Amino acid sequence: MIIANSLELHTPQFRVLADDQCQELITAALECLRRVGIRMHNQAARDLLEAHGATIHGEIVNIPADLVRQAIASTPHEFTVWGREGKHEMRVALDRVHFGPGPTCTYFNDPVTGERRKARRGDAGLTAKVCDALPNIDYIMGLSLFDDVTPELASVYEFAEELTNTSKPIICWANTPGSFLDIHRMAAVVAGSETALREKPIFAYFTTYESPLKLADGPLANMMLAAERGIPVICLGGPTVGLESPFTGASALVLHLASALAALTVVQLKVPGAAMAIGGLPSMMDLRTARPAYGSPEASLHSAACVDLARFLGLPFMGTAGASEAKAVDAQAGAEAALQVMLSALSGASLVHDAGFLDCADIGSLAYLVLIDEIISMAARVMRGVQVNAETIMLDLLEKVGPGGTFINQTESAVLCRAEAWVPSVLDRSPYNTWESKGSKQTDQLVEQKLQKILKNHQPAPLPEGAAGKIERILIEAEEREQNHSH
Repeated sequence: MIIANSLELHTPQFRVLADDQCQELITAALECLRRVGIRMHNQAARDLLEAHGATIHGEIVNIPADLVRQAIASTPHEFTVWGREGKHEMRVALDRVHFGPGPTCTYFNDPVTGERRKARRGDAGLTAKVCDALPNIDYIMGLSLFDDVTPELASVYEFAEELTNTSKPIICWANTPGSFLDIHRMAAVVAGSETALREKPIFAYFTTYESPLKLADGPLANMMLAAERGIPVICLGGPTVGLESPFTGASALVLHLASALAALTVVQLKVPGAAMAIGGLPSMMDLRTARPAYGSPEASLHSAACVDLARFLGLPFMGTAGASEAKAVDAQAGAEAALQVMLSALSGASLVHDAGFLDCADIGSLAYLVLIDEIISMAARVMRGVQVNAETIMLDLLEKVGPGGTFINQTESAVLCRAEAWVPSVLDRSPYNTWESKGSKQTDQLVEQKLQKILKNHQPAPLPEGAAGKIERILIEAEEREQNHSH
């Protein structure tokens, strides 16, 4: 876990927006919701807002600023998501930065053959297993969207695989209320009961808004369902700048914040005090392809600016790092991930997702996850900063050794080596002759070697006794329900 931007520890700081800029952008977002409004496809959400003073024109909802401000004030500054067995407590708050993969990649780099292929059942389980073994990955998302199951139940199968292969917290998605309730039932089985799950939720519900200014029916319904059951909600989005917003960061930030705050207002009206994080990635449009450029410097810059806005409002925030337009784990992938991870850590985002994305979020790569875990570890060392006190200055030792002496044989210094010096697990620091004698392996080969070792040797903690059978039964019942709906 990285604890970023701690003034008490004098660790590095990074801000994009000054307070007066935050205030101006927030005022503009509130005015956007009042004047322009947002399209909401969910009738219950529209009715809820109308009952509290919003104006409705068909599916367009104009939300008064005071209603949004009340929702912001009602939202907790932090919440906790737990791993099963009560381990891996993840406190979601600004300046406590947690990293994880992303969801819904259509393609997957096969860890056995290396081929790019369609994602399929089992890939989410492999992702969970690898993340379970990586010490700097804090939570699980599926890194795949497989279509070799009933489409409406893809998220349910994914969650079942994740539960089985990790004891870390899970952040899941679900497009329909039925699939969300299936996931909730599975989580309750593992947690022990619905009451135990409410007290210590082992998953958070993740959804997205569409740009510009749209919230779909299923996600709105599921956000309200999750809030009613004590499950934390995360709503993330962001315009592709130049395509879904004007070509300015400021306008993109306003559209991001307006949409996120509209979703937050619905959730807080439904269940005041419900745990929720907003999220945003206003990524720049690539001028040659019109695709969003996840690896662009603007994407990291805008995401950090979104954190500043969330901090100003006192809201937990989800950002993005470890997502590249590269098609393989190469120099481009490494450069983009390094910039993103470092800026995310410095900005203090509560949750950072999409680690392991290649080709503009189209390919999930376990090898890339392994490399990013190493990069996060490097960033964590930077974020620890330099501790300054009499014990670390060690003036007595300086006097003892004196001018021209050496400290490598001084016990007082040597015992601190592991605490002070970062040691890589993948990156190579050996002299050329040593590197050559070990096979002249480049970074991508060393990453692949570590990945294969995890896949072969790592054993996640087993599910509670009887849980696997109950989860399988939930899957069977979900299939029967969907079959009945189709007839």
